[in-house]
Amino acid sequence: MIDREAVRDNAKYLRRVRPIDPEEIREYVEGQPHPAVVRRVLREEAFDLGLFEREDGTFVPAEEGPVSPPGWGPTAFPDRYANALEDLLVERFGIDWYEGESGDRLREAIRRLKRDYFWENPVEYDETAALGYAVYHLPDYYAAVGYVLDDLAERGLLSRPLRVLDVGAGVGGPALGLHDYLPDDAVVDYDAVEPSDAETVLERLLSATRRNFRTTIHRETAESHDPDGEYDLVLFANVLSELADPVAVVEHYLDALAEDGSIVALAPADLNTSTGLREVERAVVDDGRATVYSPTLRLWPGESPADRGWSFDVQEDVDAPGFQRRLDEAGDDPGTFVNETVQYSHVILRCDGERRFDVTADPERFAKMAAMERHVTERINLLAVKLSRDLSEGDNPLFKISDGSEQVEHYAVLTRESTLNDDLRRADYGAVLAFENVLVLWNEDEAAYNLVVDGETVVDLVAE
Repeated sequence: MIDREAVRDNAKYLRRVRPIDPEEIREYVEGQPHPAVVRRVLREEAFDLGLFEREDGTFVPAEEGPVSPPGWGPTAFPDRYANALEDLLVERFGIDWYEGESGDRLREAIRRLKRDYFWENPVEYDETAALGYAVYHLPDYYAAVGYVLDDLAERGLLSRPLRVLDVGAGVGGPALGLHDYLPDDAVVDYDAVEPSDAETVLERLLSATRRNFRTTIHRETAESHDPDGEYDLVLFANVLSELADPVAVVEHYLDALAEDGSIVALAPADLNTSTGLREVERAVVDDGRATVYSPTLRLWPGESPADRGWSFDVQEDVDAPGFQRRLDEAGDDPGTFVNETVQYSHVILRCDGERRFDVTADPERFAKMAAMERHVTERINLLAVKLSRDLSEGDNPLFKISDGSEQVEHYAVLTRESTLNDDLRRADYGAVLAFENVLVLWNEDEAAYNLVVDGETVVDLVAE
């Protein structure tokens, strides 16, 4: 049994002097254990000691300070992860895994998962279902998480070293995206909670990550896992819709959040899962346990939205990797098993009151969406968050907007674009916009308010 405390003490001393070499450390530990044993202990203690393991096997103080946005925008799923998944498929089904009985089973597993999500049925993952899920969803989930992390990194709120808890980690798409989003010199303590056979796929894919991304998988349910310590980032990626009581689970993990940490939740963009995410968000915020950091800001203090809440972002497509194309081409429904679209709903919650944009509506200047019925056929000024890309189908551009007080949906309709209002079209998802002289109309067919942006309307970007 190695004297772990002696290793720690010597590492703490040497880190101030020179790179820590396991060969040297062993000389100061009783019994002079093998350097490989010392190295294992240093790896296990590296996060707490603030150490980064170099390629030569020595350890140096880890870089500190916030992570800078890396310019995230992947258009392809990395080959090293694609190869790791395909190796697992070959091991399980053989070299022609995408053909014959195995191909049929994988395609049927993907169809079944799609049906279950659409009809809100319980989702279960045996080994075949987990592999099918990986084939279909790894690339888009890999890409989506980085765009969400940008919201934190742009404000210097994504730290390094970083301790992460991934609840319902699944087959690992978001974990791999997080890994590649972070700089190579980041030291990460990554804990995953995954009770299903997806854990087998997750473990294989995590083996392709770098040495300072240290992983632990807990094969437990989200409800039963008891977090150990505090985390800088708690991730719920595409899992809340699968839980019996997602609000209780999120509130349980708020207790494991560091004072300046963030909960990041993602969901598919379809109606059921997206609006379900908003229901969880609103319940947790209304309980007073957390506030919304982004994107669905409450611009009116004390107000809470009660509309349907269907809001999602869309990013550049990710090219279908070879494993998707092979499974798709071997089937009878071309295009069914290729998934290149990156669209998702998300929310970031914090307990320190931080918001992506510290913007509050002035009642002397702006109308409130909660009272919009008073303003039908009038022109008003409005402060709102842009919560969609263009939702039109070739007609007048249409954008969902929110100020956090609305009881029904509000949409900005661009009927006549000008240099005075083109910020509406150009602004990014989650941006805060000020509307001046916008016309309020009630859309009976959609049971929603249309805010008509025409040649008399001015739209200014307030924060992006």
